[in-house]
Amino acid sequence: MAEGTRKFWGWGVVESDLTAEETGQLAKVLSSRFGGAELTPRPAPRVEDLDLRAPRVKPPSALAEICSDDPEERAGHSLGKGFRDVVRAFRRDYGNPVDWVAYPRDEGQIAALLDWCGSEQIAAIPYGGGSSVVGGVEPNVGDRYKGAVSIDLQHLNRLLELDRTSRAAHFEAGIYGPALEAHLRPHKLTLRHFPQSFEFSTLGGWIATRSGGHFATLYTHIDDFVESLRVVTPAGTQESRRLPGSGAGPSPDRMFIGSEGALGIITAAWVRLQDRPTFRAGGTVHFADFLSAAEAVRALSQSGLYPANCRILDPVEAANNGVGSGKEAVMVLGFESADHPVDAWMARALECTADHGGTQAQPPGEGPAHKSGTAGAWRDAFLRMPYVRDAMVSMGMVTDTFETAITWERFPAFHAAVMEATEKAVREICGAGTVSCRFTHAYPDGPAPYYSIIAPGKVESQLEQWDEIKQAASDVLIAQGGTITHHHAVGRDHRPWYDRQHAAGFLVGLRAVKHAFDPAGIMNPGVLVDP
Repeated sequence: MAEGTRKFWGWGVVESDLTAEETGQLAKVLSSRFGGAELTPRPAPRVEDLDLRAPRVKPPSALAEICSDDPEERAGHSLGKGFRDVVRAFRRDYGNPVDWVAYPRDEGQIAALLDWCGSEQIAAIPYGGGSSVVGGVEPNVGDRYKGAVSIDLQHLNRLLELDRTSRAAHFEAGIYGPALEAHLRPHKLTLRHFPQSFEFSTLGGWIATRSGGHFATLYTHIDDFVESLRVVTPAGTQESRRLPGSGAGPSPDRMFIGSEGALGIITAAWVRLQDRPTFRAGGTVHFADFLSAAEAVRALSQSGLYPANCRILDPVEAANNGVGSGKEAVMVLGFESADHPVDAWMARALECTADHGGTQAQPPGEGPAHKSGTAGAWRDAFLRMPYVRDAMVSMGMVTDTFETAITWERFPAFHAAVMEATEKAVREICGAGTVSCRFTHAYPDGPAPYYSIIAPGKVESQLEQWDEIKQAASDVLIAQGGTITHHHAVGRDHRPWYDRQHAAGFLVGLRAVKHAFDPAGIMNPGVLVDP
């Protein structure tokens, strides 16, 4: 985990931000690419720049010691880490902050906080690491609430029990990714769930948002690792039975996985573990075009080989991340195992890629393949992306991502429609820009495409430009039969399209479930379903 001071306004820690020299070089590259206009980074927000509204409510004396109205803590808990959040931070727009930040130390204090919020009609917003990029932690709750409290679980961070025989562990939900893995390392175990937000997100947050990990096939979502859950709701505490599997009706775990804090607060979970890999192999394959690379991914996903890494980047995406010339699509391919050498799997995978026109750009090698060569360069760029995004926002650029999933037989037409609609919106709204694509995950029945936008914006209308592009991109995803999100979650930003994606009857049922667990409608209002 990066050491340093967490930024209240953007991604990660201050010490890992781009240096002035790096920012200047980035500005030159972007200026050259998009018409030569001078790009001048704006200074980052400071807490003393903000004019936060005074808290509208006051916690009862029994909870006062765990509640804070410190301006930096309130600001840091009032916005997430998406493009829209960072733009508003640069505008010093914190017009709707949480009133208090609560730091409970046990379930009893969580229950007391929910009782207070329910009795006083105060919105209760669960908070893990605050890394939401879709408005999931924002107190945009409307006028029916007297105030809003962010409930930060950072003190619920213990390993409660480890079962080496069954390869499972019981953690409190507020534990951050690096701390979780540090507990497992001495036992030669791993959860093996590494989202891009890994350093700055928590187990409970992963479960609440159905987080997707870095590994591209087989175990892609946190869903695959949840063995049982414990959840504090306004209607009482719920705990599922710890089992490897069950056919006893609808799964209670599935009800809370992906609930985004709308039903209650996940406080602990038993999770399935794996032995730490000791055998690895990886390589890079080039393709003449993106659709040929996609066909190779389909062959691999249906082969049963289950590569740990099987990502393809279109020519523009590869060039943007320093792993390609801009003329070819790039596949980053890798295998790993704790049980056996993976050379045979790698060899067969390369045969599959060759069947679809792939040529090896980097021969397969052993060792930490994810940290060397093109794969290593991609990994470094992947981890650096959010910091680069913050720097681009400071210059007035419009840059964001959107992701989805679609079945294989529909992908070519789907991809063409998404690219056409998004590129058209970018040209009309920003005058220029690029739209690129990569695959983050692959399944036997379809891929998860991830689209990136970089365009010159106007500081005074940067957010409004993003809104228009976001609308166009989201509309085409739904119109073409994709999902509004594969792993970023719904939050408040995706609600309009989430409502269009699901049948009306399902949403009626979801409202009924919410009423059962949250009768006063205080839990993260506006996320997933209205009270």
